Amino acid sequence: MRASVGDVLRLTGRRAGSAEHRATVVEVLGPGGEPPYRVRHDDGHVTEIFPSPGCVVETASARRAAADMD
Repeated sequence: MRASVGDVLRLTGRRAGSAEHRATVVEVLGPGGEPPYRVRHDDGHVTEIFPSPGCVVETASARRAAADMD
């Protein structure tokens, strides 16, 4: 997985029925865009994470392009 500052990580719960949540990458701590990442969660708290296999990266450029189409 590779991410950049400004990308959004969509994180799924580990249990069935757990809600997905999002966290914005504020710092990339690994080499070449690899984990770990420092992220700001939707509720404002900041943590360092190694994303699980179910995590999806929404790039900042893809989100801008989608917003431009609206």
